[in-house]
Amino acid sequence: MFEASDYLLIILLFIAVGLGWFLGRKDLWRGSRPAQASLQKEYFAGLDYLLSEKTDEAIESFIRALEINSDTIPAHIALAKLFRKKGDVDRAIQIHQNLLARPDLSRSDFLRIQMALAKDYFAVGLFDRAENLLQEIGEQKPPQETRQKVLTLLTKLYEKEREWEKALTVARQLAANETRELHVELGHYCCELAQKDLQQEGFRRAKERLNQALAYDPQSVRASLLKADVAMAQQQWRKAIKALKSVAHQDAAFIPETIPKVRSCYVQLGQAGELESYLQQCLLSWPSTTVMLNLAEFLMDQRGAYAAGSFITDELKKRPSIKGFNSLIDLYIAHASKGANESLMVLRGLTGQLEQSKPVYCCQRCGFSGKTLHWQCPSCQTWGGTKPIQGLEGE
Repeated sequence: MFEASDYLLIILLFIAVGLGWFLGRKDLWRGSRPAQASLQKEYFAGLDYLLSEKTDEAIESFIRALEINSDTIPAHIALAKLFRKKGDVDRAIQIHQNLLARPDLSRSDFLRIQMALAKDYFAVGLFDRAENLLQEIGEQKPPQETRQKVLTLLTKLYEKEREWEKALTVARQLAANETRELHVELGHYCCELAQKDLQQEGFRRAKERLNQALAYDPQSVRASLLKADVAMAQQQWRKAIKALKSVAHQDAAFIPETIPKVRSCYVQLGQAGELESYLQQCLLSWPSTTVMLNLAEFLMDQRGAYAAGSFITDELKKRPSIKGFNSLIDLYIAHASKGANESLMVLRGLTGQLEQSKPVYCCQRCGFSGKTLHWQCPSCQTWGGTKPIQGLEGE
């Protein structure tokens, strides 16, 4: 299926071919009448296909027209772009390579075609070729607009190769744009490097990376979570708690992600009372099912199953959720009579399947969802756009 942007490309191609045919008519007196007649035939055939919404046939007809009159560079570029969007990258590469072989290209056309060829290589996964070509373009001191495109594509290329240090170095050259999205990306590159440092127990270096991430993006939840991981690895429980509590002010939707770590830290400190107070504060200011269930465990220990069950029931009336309902059923199964227990087990099996079938996280940009928290969306490639799902099927 073709999108609106594809139709625009086809129309551009049609206009360019038509212009080439019109300009070529001046050569008729030189004996090129048969070629021009053939070009005219293919051009109008392509136009007829386009008006009949037979886009594939229109493209093929325009290709034949281009073969007859090869002077229309904009048409070739538009055609190659259309091939790349359709996934036929090999044909796009061939067109761009043929164009680059021309001896009469202007500097602007040469840079434009090189850039398009680099995109072809990137699309087909030939990252080494794309990188070499982009660096070659950069060495030619291109106009600022082209330079920005080169740096942007190089950054995405290093992302694909997980060369985070290179991605960070190149992206910093784009930072003059001062866009929020770019600073978020820079923060995540720092987090990727810090995570690697943490795995190698390079705690000091990891802290430096994370401080830099927060300088780029003060709202980086990921940086705060990693700071807590670094502190916990060094048994610095208070520092870890401080980092985890800062998440509430960065993005309260991620508080459920912090609760298991906060709980572990308070257990290590032997301060269950402080944990309970913090959970009560969260439930009041930033309610979620995870916070509610952790508070229910305190009630269970202090006042028994009935008090915990009543608390969960009251909270579910305010904020119903499948996860909360399943926990309530589990509580009743553990304390119900044998006859009631069997019925509850059947119900729990059904609601358990429902919970297991639902995603936990969702990208706010494109809607991609799943059970794993991806800091970069696998679908739209947006950094930091995925959050825990709220409501009945989430928190």
